[in-house]
Amino acid sequence: MASRVKRFLLLCFVTIGGLSWIDLPQATAQTNEQILTQVAIFFRSARKVISDNQGLINEQRSGKNLTAARVIRDAKKNYRNASGKSLPRTNRRTLLGRLIQAELEAVEEVMNNAQGLINDPNLGFKGFLPAVFAKKVADAFRQRVGTEAYIKLTAPREWIRNRANRPDRWERNVIKQYFQAGNWEKGKPYTETTSLKGRKAFRLIIPEYYAPSCLGCHGEPKGAIDITGGKKEGGTLGELGGAISTGIFLQ
Repeated sequence: MASRVKRFLLLCFVTIGGLSWIDLPQATAQTNEQILTQVAIFFRSARKVISDNQGLINEQRSGKNLTAARVIRDAKKNYRNASGKSLPRTNRRTLLGRLIQAELEAVEEVMNNAQGLINDPNLGFKGFLPAVFAKKVADAFRQRVGTEAYIKLTAPREWIRNRANRPDRWERNVIKQYFQAGNWEKGKPYTETTSLKGRKAFRLIIPEYYAPSCLGCHGEPKGAIDITGGKKEGGTLGELGGAISTGIFLQ
């Protein structure tokens, strides 16, 4: 049985390339919903930096200064704009602190490893897309705290390009039964205590919608070949394009 997400956690409007969020309240004890919401906000905030800098990434020159430090700095700004608060402090004695620390380390690792590609003066399109960045960050995050938590960028099954991002059964059902339903409140997360990778977990999944920056690869005309060599899905502005799936293991 799904639990209703408390009003203070509801999204006003969420886009894949943009950010907009209702303010999060102060709380002495963080609930699992609050923890996962904050983890998801930062995940999206970091990905937005890559989306905003696609033109820079694909320039054929070096010395671009799109470093790990810059991406983390801009992601923190995006987080504040989205939540109205500064990114929580890292604190390995708390679950939230450990998860935020793992995200920061994951972003740093991914960006450090990508510097040679980003600054390759002989290559135009680099293939370092927001979805690629998100996949790498999610993998690095799970390497650090995979026994405690989970995060993944996924999408409706028919639109998955990277099989590693395909939704599991629970994600697929939520997307189909709720997010793609005409009466689902736009941007509203869905939560449930259920199974995840064979373990009991509290899960939260947030719908994502196509922003203008997404349509170059995922828009119209449907079936046309985009810059990546993939086929466009024919998506339209504001249409469901994906979801951020998170979880906290309870046993």
